[in-house]
Amino acid sequence: MEFFRIKKDIPFMRHALVFNVISALTFVAAVFFLITRPLHFSVEFTGGTVMELRYQQPANLERIRHTLETIGYEQPEATGFGTAHDVMLRLPVVKGITPNAASAQVFDALCKAETGSLKQIDTVTAKGEHVVKQSCAGANDAELVALQKVEFVGPQVGDELTQNGLNALVMVVIGVMIYLAIRFEWKFAVAAIIANLHDVVIILGFFAFFQWEFSLTVLAGVLAVLGYSVNESVVIFDRIRENFRKQRKASVHEVIDNAITSTISRTIITHGCTQMMVLSMLFLGGPTLHFFAMALTIGILFGIYSSVFVAAAVAMWLGVKREDLIKPVKEKDETDGAVV
Repeated sequence: MEFFRIKKDIPFMRHALVFNVISALTFVAAVFFLITRPLHFSVEFTGGTVMELRYQQPANLERIRHTLETIGYEQPEATGFGTAHDVMLRLPVVKGITPNAASAQVFDALCKAETGSLKQIDTVTAKGEHVVKQSCAGANDAELVALQKVEFVGPQVGDELTQNGLNALVMVVIGVMIYLAIRFEWKFAVAAIIANLHDVVIILGFFAFFQWEFSLTVLAGVLAVLGYSVNESVVIFDRIRENFRKQRKASVHEVIDNAITSTISRTIITHGCTQMMVLSMLFLGGPTLHFFAMALTIGILFGIYSSVFVAAAVAMWLGVKREDLIKPVKEKDETDGAVV
């Protein structure tokens, strides 16, 4: 399926050097920001306090975030889960304040925001144990907010998640290289990995420069971009291999230009539809999905760019040729081995 067909090939490879220089400068800038402005990791990585609250009325997440900001928390993470009455808070570690004191301060501020007062409730669990819970009650002693659970995520758990995230990233890169080396040729595998790492580093560079929160959800988005970007590279590489079979007299530049030009319509349809869904998450998904969708948006845009101007160009610089993908046809001996 295609919206249009371009009859004349666009000479992408004629300008490959210029775009590769732009890519290199962008990559270096992203690395510079990652070094000078480290990523703003979320509670899952750095450790902190996780609180679960239950509101009597549907929770107003914007008011909760504003309340947390007034007591000193920057970019507080408040998300709904289960029902509209349940809220989960992820709070970073505050120097000089213990986790218990921090959770008490937060709950007190949220209770005052609901015009309530704190009180202790003695409850009995299913095992018959007496547990004292904090609650926020209104003027008629009706419970406004209940503190369901408080957990502290230690730095050790955060370090383990960081290591697991890096392991996942390395495994994806190795798997992609093996797949492309088997399906095509090692030059294409190297070109695709360079293009994919180019996309990942640039995404991280954006998050470092703007100090957006980097959470496990964003990490999932980065890994999704890796798979998404390599899919676009595979489509172009597959068309290059097909063109090597059809266009026997064409040069490598002409083969690659034709491959990219012939897939432009498909690229617009695929990435356009995907980007519409991602933009709906970005603008309508709320703070929970905002940075996840932001990572996908940056990855999709740079993924298209890198597949055309980085992956294909690097494969060309590495000296890919027809013989790398197609076995030469042996000419048949007309004498059939007979000697006269």
